[in-house]
Amino acid sequence: MSALFSLLGRLPLCVLHGLGALLGWIAYLGSPTYRRHTRENLALAYPAQEAAAILPASVAHAGKGVLELPRVWMRRQPDVVRMVTRVTGWELVEQAWRRGEGILFLTPHLGCFEITAQYYASHAPITVLYRPPRQAWLQPLIEEGRGGANLHLASADLSGVRLLLRALKRREAVGMLPDQVPGMGEGMWADFFGRPAYTMTLAARLTEASRAAVIMAYAERLPGGAGFHLRLSAPQQEIAGTPEERVHLLNRALEDLIRRCPQQYLWGYNRYKIPSGARPPEPETRNPKPETKKC
Repeated sequence: MSALFSLLGRLPLCVLHGLGALLGWIAYLGSPTYRRHTRENLALAYPAQEAAAILPASVAHAGKGVLELPRVWMRRQPDVVRMVTRVTGWELVEQAWRRGEGILFLTPHLGCFEITAQYYASHAPITVLYRPPRQAWLQPLIEEGRGGANLHLASADLSGVRLLLRALKRREAVGMLPDQVPGMGEGMWADFFGRPAYTMTLAARLTEASRAAVIMAYAERLPGGAGFHLRLSAPQQEIAGTPEERVHLLNRALEDLIRRCPQQYLWGYNRYKIPSGARPPEPETRNPKPETKKC
């Protein structure tokens, strides 16, 4: 698999994205479960007509996200960084540096979420939380592709949490996928697009335990394989209050970010699954559905 990834990594990004779009449709048409999750999750966030308009692009982008991995993982860091052709919001990073603060980057399954940490690592150290894959053959590829100069990995367990806290104490940056379903005992139920989702509490606890600047981040895929636009922004509302209130505010911040570019969100991800041993949430009333904003 390493040889295959290395071979794919040599292909131009436009070719990988073209093949990826085809792969996305093959997966969508071939998997009833994946197709159901995609449709149901979109229906929660948008009215039927808008959801139908977003779906084709989201299916294609899901496949692009898979086939761009070899190029992001198997190329040298300078080559990866050059794929980021535009950056918006970098002043937020520089402001945190001037204030002597650590940075908590929150990157949902939106756009090329693998490249954001690579780009930051070309400027300063960052520690990224990751969950070891179920397939053992993927582990060395992840370690080779995600690790490297200035980019350190922290496993999603107690030892990894300690690494994140130490990094923030050193006023360094940490990053995580806050919309990833945590294991039992590592989260709480909080609304996400109007439906309770088992949500990690770690990001909220880190905002409480440190004075880190919270920066939302995603890398938008540009048309024709032209690269990526790294977009950084601050949450619209300050992340403050009790741990439970912080979790809800973080989910609102993720929703705001996803609405900026819904075509590139991974809607087929089983965000609302119930972890083994967790009690199902109480039924709640859905929030009003927002208008679509195209990226």
